[in-house]
Amino acid sequence: MGEFTINKEKVLQALSTVEEPDLKKDLVTLGMIQDIEIGINQVKFTVVLTTPACPLKELIRRRCEDAIHEHLSPDVEVIINLTANVTSTRQVGPLIPGVKNVIAISSGKGGVGKSTVTANLAMALHRSGAKVGIIDADISGPSMPLMFGAENMQPTITPRDGKNYINPIRQYGIKIISIGFLTPPDSAVVWRGPMASQALKQFFGDTDWGDLDYLLIDLPPGTSDIHLTLVQTVPVTGAVIVTTPQKVALADATKGMAMFRQPQINVPILGVIENMAWFTPDELPDHQYHIFGKGGGQALADKFDVPLLGQIPLVQSIREAGDDGKPAIMNNNPIVNDAFRDAAESLAQQVAIRNASKEKTRPVELQV
Repeated sequence: MGEFTINKEKVLQALSTVEEPDLKKDLVTLGMIQDIEIGINQVKFTVVLTTPACPLKELIRRRCEDAIHEHLSPDVEVIINLTANVTSTRQVGPLIPGVKNVIAISSGKGGVGKSTVTANLAMALHRSGAKVGIIDADISGPSMPLMFGAENMQPTITPRDGKNYINPIRQYGIKIISIGFLTPPDSAVVWRGPMASQALKQFFGDTDWGDLDYLLIDLPPGTSDIHLTLVQTVPVTGAVIVTTPQKVALADATKGMAMFRQPQINVPILGVIENMAWFTPDELPDHQYHIFGKGGGQALADKFDVPLLGQIPLVQSIREAGDDGKPAIMNNNPIVNDAFRDAAESLAQQVAIRNASKEKTRPVELQV
């Protein structure tokens, strides 16, 4: 087959038979095919994915190759460049204009490892190539400075347009802001709800976040003023519920999920992450001991008809990594890495589906 028997139109026709597995439309209609180049017995093009953490990227690549071979020629060489442009449906406003997706990480109960999950999700998304930030919204019990080994760091200030902006701490490639960076490490932050809510608003309005694909909000346990302030201040793409398998955690997680689903709030639930799903000792990596029960996260996801994004095992190295100030995914334990990577890919996948199928998000107008 010569170079004149293939043209861009025929390539597009062939690729229009390839469906994006999550969005259920073909790649051409979705505008995911770019930079088509035709050579002698060669076709080269770019597929723009909806997230660099796409878990189906190799499936999409294989289907594109098969489509070219089936509809054009089995002998043509197919060169595919996979890139990503994270989708967003946020209304661009004066607050965090460069942030594409705001994701609330919530739990109804303390002690389920929500902050640990947030830190490692952020690192997994960053490793995929995404630009990621974290707001530590637990004003009275901030964890991110310790988990990222940044307890002694302090943000700098940059004046711009007559206003001073906080520059978030950048550690391991993640932009982070926390009240823990702004108060002495050993002091207690004893603030009433309005003061804590004002601090969260400043984390949005007075911080220079720049361009981010995902801004994760590590919320305090329960349903409080902080949660209401979040949904009233910025459009939230969706919420992730973190729980452990036992009934007492599930009962509180159910309340947290119900809060986001109230008609006047109506924040989409992206899914559930079950932390401490089972205990796996280092010396027996193939063993699972369900010391907190089994199947609780799946049952919660099924009850509310949302995905189970991932199950994170209880592994000693996760605790050690948090104490050492390095998220566990950085220590290259395959059990830990696989669990957090799979959860992050599922989260990114659900964000893309949400952005393609639901209306633009807006700040909640809620009178309380």
